[in-house]
Amino acid sequence: MTKPLYRRVLLKFSGEALAGESGFGIDPSKALGLAREIKSVHDLGVSIVLVVGAGNIFRGMEAASKGMDRVTGDYLGMLATVMNAISLQDALEHVGIETRTLSAITVSQIAEPYIRRRALRHLDKNRIVIVAGGTGNPYFTTDTAAVLRATELKADVVIKATKVDGVYDKDPLLHNDAVMYDTITFKEVLNQNLRVMDQTAFALCKENNLPIRVLNMYESGSMVKMLQGEKIGTIVTE
Repeated sequence: MTKPLYRRVLLKFSGEALAGESGFGIDPSKALGLAREIKSVHDLGVSIVLVVGAGNIFRGMEAASKGMDRVTGDYLGMLATVMNAISLQDALEHVGIETRTLSAITVSQIAEPYIRRRALRHLDKNRIVIVAGGTGNPYFTTDTAAVLRATELKADVVIKATKVDGVYDKDPLLHNDAVMYDTITFKEVLNQNLRVMDQTAFALCKENNLPIRVLNMYESGSMVKMLQGEKIGTIVTE
């Protein structure tokens, strides 16, 4: 077996990865399909931290734009990430992978509190760790939470699974002539104002020299192929 490129990865998925055909809610069959993809990465011997967004259930900023208090909306979004995390944990355990959910907000009946040392112990025991509840603070996105946890838990890379194949010079869903980058630097992303992650998350990656891999979450086997050295998606690096 080819040795994987990275020893420990943080996988960041949008909540849409768990949504049904309507694009809303949690579809157990989608969760199971995602769990099988994650298992294939785990089977390579890669240590995995997971962060899942909440867009399939609730978007705090969207609610705030319609009149809800921003802080209230953000906390509801954090709760939604816990729902997604528990659903994905259930699916992962159905495919035989021992998994723990750690939350930055207190929901002690269904998840452990996020404590860095506890998370590291779970990873050392070859468990997948799902980190929910964002950073535990309003005004921070799940992208920022993902990068923060990746840094704390000594991940070698942040893998952001999206609806497109990588980073493009313009939105490929709107422009047929959009060009995808195989490799791009942090500086080039900033100069071209490309939306890889929100600015806070991206700045954290840049400051800590933490590479970002962007790939298509709907392409079966893409994560494994990338980890085995195939040119899949885009790498953002120093």
